[in-house]
Amino acid sequence: MPKKKPSFLTGAVAVGALLASPAPGAADSAYSRYKDDGLNPITRPLPVDFRANKDGSITVRVCFNWSCASREHVTFAAADLAAVKAYLTQCAGSSLYDRVQTLRVGIWQLQLVAQKYLPKLANDREINAFDREVEGRLDCVDSASNTTNYLKILQDLGQLPGWTVTGAEVRNLLDFHGVHWTAVVIDNKTGTRWSVDSWFRPHGHLPFVMPLADWVKDKKAWEPPFNRQNPYPDSIQDLCPTPQTATAVESAPNITAIA
Repeated sequence: MPKKKPSFLTGAVAVGALLASPAPGAADSAYSRYKDDGLNPITRPLPVDFRANKDGSITVRVCFNWSCASREHVTFAAADLAAVKAYLTQCAGSSLYDRVQTLRVGIWQLQLVAQKYLPKLANDREINAFDREVEGRLDCVDSASNTTNYLKILQDLGQLPGWTVTGAEVRNLLDFHGVHWTAVVIDNKTGTRWSVDSWFRPHGHLPFVMPLADWVKDKKAWEPPFNRQNPYPDSIQDLCPTPQTATAVESAPNITAIA
């Protein structure tokens, strides 16, 4: 699991640290306590809510303070969206690995845009055990609602080649302590549904992406073999390597098992 260290990842929109806190592997004990303390509300994500404006900006609803208790509409300027598009060109490969990184980088960057207009979102921490009562905190309902909105925006902007955004999914629905929601996309090549789960990281960080069938089984995206698709490097160049390197990563042992 990655240790706490600063990131050198920079960009027009990337103003936050990619590795500002440890991945959930470092917080499993806290996660276990969270699942036992009755904090997880049995609610569901809200429908998609955003609109494109004539000036090229997009106005989107952002949920926070757990279960969308607080909602604000913010407008992402055309310049913000252009910067996100430019950043995504660094992960423009066609391999499965590169397409997964496009999902991750797109959500990370749009979260940073939202945080630019709603600074309180920077108070959010991974899972729920670390940010109780903090203004701007996000639970899985907030995260799934916002991530689905952002994925739909990226799709409409033509920035998710090979993916189709669909509705959020839930696991352990009848378990008050274990119910959990995620945003979902479909791989157009295989029809496989994938979870895009941003709740396990603080706001403004790369989400975890893994096949939904494995997510439903409560497998962990930061553990093998899924960790190969979910690295937390120090630079965008390491995250989205050359086509030759990406091919080597994707063909590594166990990678084909999660396609």
